[in-house]
Amino acid sequence: MARAVADLTAGVYGRRATVVCGKGNNGGDGLVAARHLARWGMRVSVVAVEAPDELREPAATNARLLAEQGLSAQPFTPRSLERELERADVVVDAVFGTGFRGVPEDEWAVAIDSINAAGSPVVAVDIPSGVNGATGAIEGDAVRADLTVTFGAAKVGVVLLPGAELAGDVRVVDIGFPEELVRADVFLTEPSDVAATLPIRAVDTHKRASGVLVVVAGSRDMTGAPAMIARAAGRMGAGLVVVAVPGSILPIVQGGSTESVYLALPETPQGSVASEALEPVLRALERADAVAIGPGLSQADDTAAFVRDLVRACPTPIMLDADGLNAFTGQAGDLVDRKADLVLTPHEGEFSRLTGLTTRDLEADRLGSARALASTTGAVTLLKGSRTIVAAPDGLARINTTGGPALATAGSGDVLTGVIGALLARGLDPTDAASSGAYLHGLAGTLAGAEFGEGTLAGDVIARLPAARARVVQA
Repeated sequence: MARAVADLTAGVYGRRATVVCGKGNNGGDGLVAARHLARWGMRVSVVAVEAPDELREPAATNARLLAEQGLSAQPFTPRSLERELERADVVVDAVFGTGFRGVPEDEWAVAIDSINAAGSPVVAVDIPSGVNGATGAIEGDAVRADLTVTFGAAKVGVVLLPGAELAGDVRVVDIGFPEELVRADVFLTEPSDVAATLPIRAVDTHKRASGVLVVVAGSRDMTGAPAMIARAAGRMGAGLVVVAVPGSILPIVQGGSTESVYLALPETPQGSVASEALEPVLRALERADAVAIGPGLSQADDTAAFVRDLVRACPTPIMLDADGLNAFTGQAGDLVDRKADLVLTPHEGEFSRLTGLTTRDLEADRLGSARALASTTGAVTLLKGSRTIVAAPDGLARINTTGGPALATAGSGDVLTGVIGALLARGLDPTDAASSGAYLHGLAGTLAGAEFGEGTLAGDVIARLPAARARVVQA
């Protein structure tokens, strides 16, 4: 912590730091950093929000060591803290740590507000005070840091939003944790993780050996989704994409993806897939490696019944999105009744319809919610959003940080469906397909956004999928 503070101020000579400490281990870390900074020659003031004689161990021991060095923590008052902050070149936030839950109150809230109002750069110890370390949620006041120094590994609270937005730059530092004692069930997806999963075509391969994906999507009112899924799957290396759509829209969809082959399905009077389509789709799946179901299908009762029957009988890995998910509104538990692996990719609205959770409840714990749905359904669950979460039924979770505002465009979810569907068809297990697909989709979005900004279209993202893959492989 002390090194990070000195780096931020470009040295210690003539610089002044104000360290604001709580009563727990986070406050103790602040006291240790203050002791080192003072020893190096920086002028340091320490304000203890809790009375120094109320400090718990080991913070109490570090307060005594600081006093032996001639620097004592002064008790908090709003005016004393304001005075010290006015003189500071840098502020160290050591108020609350990763165990914090709830809403800061009274003097704690005043201290956080004062830090934010000071105008000096802020370095947070492990996590900005007021951020829930397990979820990234913020229920009340929270420190807005310029730099967060976190120990051993990144904490979930500085990776997931909204906590990540308050963390500023995050620096993970090694403090000597023995590797054999470090246990984790939440991971960040990195380029090397993705590269390790991607298949490479053999020299003598052919299209069916490169993965056959069946796409069941579209309706009279939504003709674009099937073609976008097919194009994205092709760019992700699927050797053959079979697009199954209501017969009346076949001529429209064919023009959007000339490389695909097509299957005209029986349809309802409203132009959506009819329940009679089950048998022809199952026949097509006899020579397929995976199926992507959902985007643009509509929520017609007959179509929803078709989706439920198809998921139950499908022999190949399934990618279920959009109206495929809506077919199970309020019936998430029914997804257990199936033969094949399943990947779910809900956004917040679809997640709420599946589970009955309100959006507010979901946002309070996105990680826990994704894990709960994965456990309930026995399916890998990808919860969309900025900082996508992939949760496996066994509790393992992966967080993806690629992507950004450029992906907030119509059809972006259809592209993700095609990417994950292709990876399933190429033989990846569902967790790898979902996490690698999310990473590549987000990276392609970033590449497209760099060129087109807020004018980025889903087709631009599709076009940059090969470049995203190349970048990952070459990293």
